[in-house]
Amino acid sequence: MDEAMKKLDTDLLRTFLAVADTGSITAAADKIGRSQSAASLQINRLETLLGKAVFDRHGRGVLLNPIGEKLEAVARRAVVALDECLAEIKSENLAGRIHIGIPDDHSKSVLSTIIAGFARHNPSVEIDVRCALSADFPAAISKGELDLAVHEVETVTPGMDILRQERTHWVTSSLHDVHMRDPLPIALFDRKCWWREASLRALKTSGIDYRIVYSSESVTGVIAAIEAGVAIGLLGVSSISDTMRILEHPQSFAATPISKLVLERKPGAEGPVVRAMSTAIEAAFAP
Repeated sequence: MDEAMKKLDTDLLRTFLAVADTGSITAAADKIGRSQSAASLQINRLETLLGKAVFDRHGRGVLLNPIGEKLEAVARRAVVALDECLAEIKSENLAGRIHIGIPDDHSKSVLSTIIAGFARHNPSVEIDVRCALSADFPAAISKGELDLAVHEVETVTPGMDILRQERTHWVTSSLHDVHMRDPLPIALFDRKCWWREASLRALKTSGIDYRIVYSSESVTGVIAAIEAGVAIGLLGVSSISDTMRILEHPQSFAATPISKLVLERKPGAEGPVVRAMSTAIEAAFAP
């Protein structure tokens, strides 16, 4: 694999990431402006170079396999680093103002990275940051209040680029038996959040008798309810700690969605300032 990696170029990696993000060679081809056959040939070339498959094929498209997941982390870092380098080399003396939205549960860990990466190259641009509940960001984008926003979605639409995606699981406290109760106590996100509808849909499909005992606007609130043994809840894998355990009951629980953290642009938001900030945000969220 080491010898093969030396032959990989960014064109192959960008096609690979586009397929990983969209879950479809056809959709990826549209995203990168290539024909389906050209994108398919690039994936075949990549897998030939590696000597291993990077995707598992299924009826509706493709999913990363363990080899693909390993390559994805490296590919994203490489592509972001090259884009950053190019942006720095071609850097113009940018000026102006940009409005961005960062979820409050991500802001502490990534905001300083975003600002440092952007401000270092663009000191004359004023950055207006909204750190808040991300469920409000789509409306703010549509109203033109934000140029760029980071938030989680179940379905990716035009104007969105995937920053990260992760599986979700029903989890319970490691120290309590709340998951044994009937009806099942559930902690949900606020009504504005798509996670709430996804949770209720999965429960309805499973035919599980439940009752809602706790609602929160933030992941921190749902985690607190789970850890306290008040209820079970639906969380992404990055939010599951050692104080919780995943409920592995395929015969009871229906499949849960894959959460996608996206960078969404205001319609018509273009130009060097938006592009530079997009690069800084992508770098901050890279694995």
